Amino acid sequence: MSLSPPLLQVTGLRKAFGGVHAVDGVDFALEPGELLALIGPNGAGKSTTFNMVGGQLRPDAGRIRLAGVDIAGLPPRAIWRQGVGRTFQIAETFASLTVLENVQMALLSADRRLFSFWPRAQHHRRDDALALLAQVGMAAQAPRPCSTLAYGDVKRVELAMALAHAPRLLLMDEPTAGMGPAERLALMALTQQLARERAMGVLFTEHSMDVVFAHADRVMVLARGRLLAEGSPQAIRDNTRVQEVYLGSGSMFGQAAAAGSPA
Repeated sequence: MSLSPPLLQVTGLRKAFGGVHAVDGVDFALEPGELLALIGPNGAGKSTTFNMVGGQLRPDAGRIRLAGVDIAGLPPRAIWRQGVGRTFQIAETFASLTVLENVQMALLSADRRLFSFWPRAQHHRRDDALALLAQVGMAAQAPRPCSTLAYGDVKRVELAMALAHAPRLLLMDEPTAGMGPAERLALMALTQQLARERAMGVLFTEHSMDVVFAHADRVMVLARGRLLAEGSPQAIRDNTRVQEVYLGSGSMFGQAAAAGSPA
Protein backbone atom coordinates (compact mmCIF):
# COMPACT_ATOMS: atom_id res chain seq x y z
CA MET A 1 0.00 0.00 0.00
CA SER A 2 1.31 3.46 -0.96
CA LEU A 3 2.06 5.83 1.91
CA SER A 4 1.85 8.92 -0.29
CA PRO A 5 -1.21 11.18 0.18
CA PRO A 6 -3.97 11.35 -2.44
CA LEU A 7 -3.46 13.92 -5.17
CA LEU A 8 -6.46 15.83 -3.79
CA GLN A 9 -7.82 15.38 -0.28
CA VAL A 10 -10.84 17.42 0.83
CA THR A 11 -11.99 17.18 4.45
CA GLY A 12 -14.73 18.92 6.39
CA LEU A 13 -15.44 21.46 3.66
CA ARG A 14 -18.07 24.03 4.63
CA LYS A 15 -19.52 27.18 3.11
CA ALA A 16 -22.59 29.18 4.12
CA PHE A 17 -24.28 32.14 2.50
CA GLY A 18 -26.22 33.92 5.21
CA GLY A 19 -28.18 31.19 6.95
CA VAL A 20 -27.98 28.76 4.05
CA HIS A 21 -25.39 25.97 4.34
CA ALA A 22 -24.43 25.52 0.70
CA VAL A 23 -21.73 22.96 1.56
CA ASP A 24 -21.86 21.21 4.91
CA GLY A 25 -19.00 18.89 5.83
CA VAL A 26 -18.00 17.40 2.48
CA ASP A 27 -15.09 14.93 2.33
CA PHE A 28 -13.57 13.27 -0.74
CA ALA A 29 -10.27 12.27 -2.33
CA LEU A 30 -8.93 12.01 -5.86
CA GLU A 31 -5.96 9.98 -7.09
CA PRO A 32 -3.59 10.70 -10.02
CA GLY A 33 -5.05 9.57 -13.36
CA GLU A 34 -8.58 9.34 -11.95
CA LEU A 35 -11.74 11.05 -13.23
CA LEU A 36 -14.16 12.00 -10.45
CA ALA A 37 -17.57 13.36 -11.46
CA LEU A 38 -19.37 15.74 -9.11
CA ILE A 39 -23.12 15.69 -9.71
CA GLY A 40 -26.32 16.65 -7.96
CA PRO A 41 -29.62 18.49 -8.41
CA ASN A 42 -29.77 22.27 -8.63
CA GLY A 43 -28.79 23.80 -5.31
CA ALA A 44 -26.93 20.68 -4.18
CA GLY A 45 -23.68 22.58 -3.54
CA LYS A 46 -21.61 21.17 -6.37
CA SER A 47 -20.68 24.54 -7.90
CA THR A 48 -19.78 25.91 -4.47
CA THR A 49 -17.61 22.88 -3.76
CA PHE A 50 -15.98 23.11 -7.17
CA ASN A 51 -15.25 26.82 -6.78
CA MET A 52 -13.72 26.35 -3.34
CA VAL A 53 -11.29 23.81 -4.77
CA GLY A 54 -10.42 26.25 -7.58
CA GLY A 55 -10.04 29.25 -5.27
CA GLN A 56 -12.98 31.30 -6.55
CA LEU A 57 -14.59 30.93 -3.11
CA ARG A 58 -12.94 30.80 0.31
CA PRO A 59 -14.17 27.96 2.57
CA ASP A 60 -15.65 28.79 5.95
CA ALA A 61 -14.05 25.62 7.29
CA GLY A 62 -12.25 22.53 6.11
CA ARG A 63 -9.06 21.64 4.31
CA ILE A 64 -8.19 21.17 0.65
CA ARG A 65 -4.84 19.43 0.25
CA LEU A 66 -3.06 19.08 -3.09
CA ALA A 67 -0.40 16.38 -2.76
CA GLY A 68 -0.37 17.06 0.99
CA VAL A 69 -0.18 20.87 0.74
CA ASP A 70 -3.18 22.82 2.05
CA ILE A 71 -4.44 25.19 -0.66
CA ALA A 72 -7.76 26.14 0.97
CA GLY A 73 -8.37 29.86 0.75
CA LEU A 74 -5.56 30.60 -1.71
CA PRO A 75 -6.51 32.84 -4.65
CA PRO A 76 -7.03 31.17 -8.06
CA ARG A 77 -3.69 32.35 -9.44
CA ALA A 78 -1.79 30.83 -6.51
CA ILE A 79 -3.72 27.57 -6.87
CA TRP A 80 -2.93 27.55 -10.60
CA ARG A 81 0.75 27.92 -9.73
CA GLN A 82 0.45 24.85 -7.49
CA GLY A 83 -0.47 22.78 -10.55
CA VAL A 84 -4.24 23.10 -10.90
CA GLY A 85 -5.69 23.74 -14.36
CA ARG A 86 -9.27 24.62 -15.24
CA THR A 87 -11.69 24.68 -18.13
CA PHE A 88 -15.01 26.52 -18.06
CA GLN A 89 -18.65 25.84 -18.89
CA ILE A 90 -18.39 28.45 -21.66
CA ALA A 91 -15.06 27.93 -23.41
CA GLU A 92 -12.61 30.79 -22.88
CA THR A 93 -10.29 31.38 -25.84
CA PHE A 94 -9.07 34.44 -27.75
CA ALA A 95 -11.41 34.46 -30.75
CA SER A 96 -9.26 36.81 -32.84
CA LEU A 97 -6.08 34.73 -32.42
CA THR A 98 -5.26 31.54 -34.26
CA VAL A 99 -5.55 28.16 -32.61
CA LEU A 100 -1.75 28.00 -32.36
CA GLU A 101 -1.46 31.49 -30.88
CA ASN A 102 -4.03 30.66 -28.21
CA VAL A 103 -1.88 27.80 -26.96
CA GLN A 104 1.26 29.92 -27.25
CA MET A 105 -0.42 32.55 -25.06
CA ALA A 106 -1.11 29.85 -22.48
CA LEU A 107 2.55 28.80 -22.63
CA LEU A 108 3.64 32.42 -22.17
CA SER A 109 1.51 32.54 -19.04
CA ALA A 110 2.95 29.25 -17.79
CA ASP A 111 6.44 30.69 -18.29
CA ARG A 112 5.45 33.92 -16.47
CA ARG A 113 6.08 35.96 -19.59
CA LEU A 114 2.51 36.86 -20.49
CA PHE A 115 3.09 40.59 -20.10
CA SER A 116 6.47 40.64 -21.84
CA PHE A 117 6.65 42.42 -25.16
CA TRP A 118 9.23 39.96 -26.50
CA PRO A 119 8.99 37.29 -27.71
CA ARG A 120 5.49 37.73 -29.06
CA ALA A 121 3.05 34.86 -28.73
CA GLN A 122 3.49 33.78 -32.35
CA HIS A 123 7.19 33.07 -31.76
CA HIS A 124 6.96 31.46 -28.35
CA ARG A 125 7.52 27.69 -28.00
CA ARG A 126 5.86 26.93 -31.32
CA ASP A 127 6.85 23.25 -31.31
CA ASP A 128 5.54 22.74 -27.78
CA ALA A 129 2.25 24.43 -28.72
CA LEU A 130 1.90 22.20 -31.79
CA ALA A 131 2.60 19.14 -29.66
CA LEU A 132 -0.19 20.11 -27.26
CA LEU A 133 -2.56 20.64 -30.18
CA ALA A 134 -1.60 17.24 -31.57
CA GLN A 135 -2.55 15.66 -28.23
CA VAL A 136 -6.07 17.06 -28.49
CA GLY A 137 -6.44 16.37 -32.23
CA MET A 138 -6.22 20.02 -33.33
CA ALA A 139 -2.76 20.34 -34.93
CA ALA A 140 -4.23 20.52 -38.43
CA GLN A 141 -6.33 23.51 -37.33
CA ALA A 142 -3.35 25.45 -35.91
CA PRO A 143 -3.43 28.35 -38.46
CA ARG A 144 -7.18 28.97 -38.19
CA PRO A 145 -8.64 31.77 -36.07
CA CYS A 146 -10.56 30.39 -33.11
CA SER A 147 -13.57 32.44 -34.25
CA THR A 148 -14.00 30.10 -37.25
CA LEU A 149 -14.06 26.84 -35.29
CA ALA A 150 -17.01 24.65 -34.41
CA TYR A 151 -17.79 24.78 -30.69
CA GLY A 152 -16.55 21.24 -30.06
CA ASP A 153 -13.18 22.19 -31.54
CA VAL A 154 -13.02 25.34 -29.39
CA LYS A 155 -13.42 23.10 -26.33
CA ARG A 156 -10.45 21.03 -27.51
CA VAL A 157 -8.34 24.18 -27.89
CA GLU A 158 -9.34 25.23 -24.37
CA LEU A 159 -8.23 21.81 -23.12
CA ALA A 160 -4.83 22.23 -24.82
CA MET A 161 -4.49 25.64 -23.16
CA ALA A 162 -5.33 24.15 -19.75
CA LEU A 163 -2.58 21.56 -20.25
CA ALA A 164 0.05 24.19 -21.08
CA HIS A 165 1.46 24.36 -17.55
CA ALA A 166 1.31 20.56 -17.07
CA PRO A 167 -1.27 20.54 -14.25
CA ARG A 168 -1.41 17.74 -11.71
CA LEU A 169 -5.12 18.39 -11.21
CA LEU A 170 -7.59 19.53 -13.87
CA LEU A 171 -10.92 21.09 -12.89
CA MET A 172 -13.57 20.94 -15.62
CA ASP A 173 -16.79 22.89 -15.11
CA GLU A 174 -19.55 21.38 -17.26
CA PRO A 175 -16.99 20.45 -19.95
CA THR A 176 -19.53 19.18 -22.47
CA ALA A 177 -22.18 21.92 -22.12
CA GLY A 178 -23.52 22.95 -25.53
CA MET A 179 -22.12 19.90 -27.32
CA GLY A 180 -23.90 17.09 -29.14
CA PRO A 181 -23.84 13.51 -27.81
CA ALA A 182 -21.01 12.27 -30.06
CA GLU A 183 -18.89 15.38 -29.45
CA ARG A 184 -19.21 15.27 -25.69
CA LEU A 185 -18.37 11.58 -25.44
CA ALA A 186 -15.34 12.09 -27.69
CA LEU A 187 -14.11 15.03 -25.60
CA MET A 188 -14.34 13.08 -22.35
CA ALA A 189 -12.73 9.99 -23.90
CA LEU A 190 -9.83 12.25 -24.87
CA THR A 191 -9.71 13.73 -21.36
CA GLN A 192 -9.66 10.25 -19.85
CA GLN A 193 -6.79 9.23 -22.13
CA LEU A 194 -4.77 12.34 -21.24
CA ALA A 195 -5.44 11.86 -17.53
CA ARG A 196 -4.04 8.33 -17.69
CA GLU A 197 -1.01 9.34 -19.77
CA ARG A 198 -0.15 12.31 -17.57
CA ALA A 199 -1.15 10.81 -14.20
CA MET A 200 -3.39 13.88 -13.89
CA GLY A 201 -6.43 13.84 -11.65
CA VAL A 202 -9.65 15.29 -13.12
CA LEU A 203 -12.55 16.65 -11.07
CA PHE A 204 -15.53 17.61 -13.22
CA THR A 205 -19.11 18.73 -12.82
CA GLU A 206 -21.55 17.46 -15.40
CA HIS A 207 -25.27 17.33 -16.12
CA SER A 208 -25.07 14.78 -18.97
CA MET A 209 -25.41 11.37 -17.37
CA ASP A 210 -24.20 9.60 -20.52
CA VAL A 211 -20.83 11.33 -20.07
CA VAL A 212 -20.70 10.55 -16.35
CA PHE A 213 -21.50 6.86 -16.70
CA ALA A 214 -19.25 6.35 -19.71
CA HIS A 215 -16.09 8.07 -18.48
CA ALA A 216 -16.03 8.76 -14.74
CA ASP A 217 -14.04 6.34 -12.59
CA ARG A 218 -16.03 7.43 -9.55
CA VAL A 219 -19.10 9.59 -9.03
CA MET A 220 -19.83 11.84 -6.06
CA VAL A 221 -23.44 12.94 -5.52
CA LEU A 222 -24.30 15.98 -3.42
CA ALA A 223 -27.73 16.91 -2.10
CA ARG A 224 -28.47 19.96 0.05
CA GLY A 225 -24.78 20.57 0.63
CA ARG A 226 -23.96 17.10 1.89
CA LEU A 227 -22.48 13.99 0.35
CA LEU A 228 -25.35 11.69 -0.55
CA ALA A 229 -23.40 8.88 -2.19
CA GLU A 230 -20.00 8.10 -3.71
CA GLY A 231 -18.87 5.13 -5.76
CA SER A 232 -18.50 3.63 -9.19
CA PRO A 233 -20.89 4.73 -11.95
CA GLN A 234 -22.65 1.37 -11.67
CA ALA A 235 -23.08 1.71 -7.92
CA ILE A 236 -24.44 5.24 -8.26
CA ARG A 237 -26.85 4.25 -11.01
CA ASP A 238 -28.21 1.44 -8.81
CA ASN A 239 -28.41 3.54 -5.63
CA THR A 240 -32.07 4.01 -4.72
CA ARG A 241 -31.41 7.09 -2.57
CA VAL A 242 -29.69 8.77 -5.51
CA GLN A 243 -32.57 7.85 -7.81
CA GLU A 244 -35.12 9.29 -5.40
CA VAL A 245 -33.29 12.49 -4.44
CA TYR A 246 -31.58 13.30 -7.73
CA LEU A 247 -34.08 12.32 -10.39
CA GLY A 248 -37.18 10.95 -8.72
CA SER A 249 -36.77 7.64 -10.56
CA GLY A 250 -34.07 5.49 -12.09
CA SER A 251 -35.33 5.74 -15.66
CA MET A 252 -32.94 8.47 -16.81
CA PHE A 253 -30.00 6.69 -15.20
CA GLY A 254 -30.80 3.55 -17.19
CA GLN A 255 -31.18 5.49 -20.44
CA ALA A 256 -27.92 7.37 -19.87
CA ALA A 257 -26.01 4.23 -19.09
CA ALA A 258 -27.27 2.61 -22.28
CA ALA A 259 -26.34 5.68 -24.31
CA GLY A 260 -22.85 5.71 -22.87
CA SER A 261 -22.20 2.01 -23.39
CA PRO A 262 -20.11 0.85 -26.34
CA ALA A 263 -22.05 -0.65 -29.23
